[in-house]
Amino acid sequence: MTALYRFQEDVLSRVHAAIAAGKKSIIVVAPTGAGKTWIGAALVRRKIEEHPLNGVLVLAHRREIITQTSGKLYAHGIAHGIIQSGIKPRPLEPVQVASVQTLYVRAMQSEKMDLPRAKLLVIDECHHAPAQSYRKIIDAYPDAVLIGLTATPCRGDGRGLGGIFKEIIEAPQVADLVAGGYLVKSRVYAPNDPDLKGVKVQVGDYVENQLADRMDQPKLIGDIVAHWLKYGERRKTVAFAVNVPHSIHLRDEFIKCDVRAEHIDGATPKSERDAILARLASGETELVTNCMVLTEGWDMPEVGCCILARPTRKMGLYRQMIGRVLRSSEGKADAIILDHSGAVFRHGFAEDRVEWTLSEDKRADSPTHQRRLERGPSSRLLECTQCSSIREAGVPCPHCGFLPQRSPREIVIAAGDLGLVDRNGNVITDRGNPAEWQAMLTYIARERGYKSGWVSHQYKTRFGIWPSSRYVTPIAPSREVLAWVRSRMIAYAKRRVA
Repeated sequence: MTALYRFQEDVLSRVHAAIAAGKKSIIVVAPTGAGKTWIGAALVRRKIEEHPLNGVLVLAHRREIITQTSGKLYAHGIAHGIIQSGIKPRPLEPVQVASVQTLYVRAMQSEKMDLPRAKLLVIDECHHAPAQSYRKIIDAYPDAVLIGLTATPCRGDGRGLGGIFKEIIEAPQVADLVAGGYLVKSRVYAPNDPDLKGVKVQVGDYVENQLADRMDQPKLIGDIVAHWLKYGERRKTVAFAVNVPHSIHLRDEFIKCDVRAEHIDGATPKSERDAILARLASGETELVTNCMVLTEGWDMPEVGCCILARPTRKMGLYRQMIGRVLRSSEGKADAIILDHSGAVFRHGFAEDRVEWTLSEDKRADSPTHQRRLERGPSSRLLECTQCSSIREAGVPCPHCGFLPQRSPREIVIAAGDLGLVDRNGNVITDRGNPAEWQAMLTYIARERGYKSGWVSHQYKTRFGIWPSSRYVTPIAPSREVLAWVRSRMIAYAKRRVA
């Protein structure tokens, strides 16, 4: 049996306490990589130990999730049957892991089989539970305790799942798990924010064919490849595309640049898909492009880079995609996210806290990112000038630690002279060494092809007098001088416009 982490044990204890208090529909929220399936397996084990004849039914919607769930149940020593096309059933086992689609067709539509007995119903990736097939199965177990597991407890439009679940129990969020060493921090590069003006929105997200037309352009695809070569460090990478043609075009462009890339979509045969992912795990393949296949139920901690080439208005989908690369692995210090979708500007960082809700009238929200948007440019996300990753204005870069010093601003003090105010509000009257300023202004004038009179006028603006000598040896300008000249040029341009 695999031991749980302390935070997982805490979540499990809270679930048991809620059940003991009479709660019958509970949703457990744990970020991707936090081990929610391990929590679910431990819950099943305890239920079977306490009431071996009651029965447990675990529902999932993808083959990969069913396989993972089965493996974790075996790791806990729990024998079980699997209800899925192509797998021999074991109906006498008290625990059954079922494909939602298979169970719905066999037991609800055709009545080819009876529903398994169950007093505990566990739904993995339960944000899909509002679908009709799930609702029909849930309604068939009115006396069962219902437990939902997900990293993103919301519908596609962000609204809560209160119509199904009545209690929410949360594991630590991404920032806490990063601090504890369970996940790795993200390092985000956002080379561009795509122009999606005119792309329609339906059911809470962009219309796929219109989005594909906008994103599947040679230049954009070329930019994605170029930026991966520049920032991706040739890490094992997963790329999320808009649709199948877009994913194939991405793969082909990477191959043209001697990158070992492959493509997966929903029609890829299971054996071929498994082989492609095995080559990615071994390093034989460097990068896999996909369309809505690897967003859920896929674990490969060694993958250290994610390409977002699919813009989305859905915060849940965004967090599912970036969550694929946040798992910790030996030698993996962080996760590189190359955001060509503008999602980081819309939804914020992976480490931003989210306020999940059960209310069907409210949407999940990231207060941290909402405050950025509300405060405007003073707290916007921008590109670090030192390492090019995305940082928050006024906050040191999370990757390289760089924080530019705010340039002192000029104010008018008594007697009409100019003084400088530092970041503590102190007035500094030292204007600098006039000879050095003249030498640096001369350097700038020669570099830019300005006339000699420009130096004298800038000098007088700075010091209030004309320079005593016209000829000096140029020296390279400091940042302070460059910033001051830039401010003078901006002020001059504004006066011209006025």
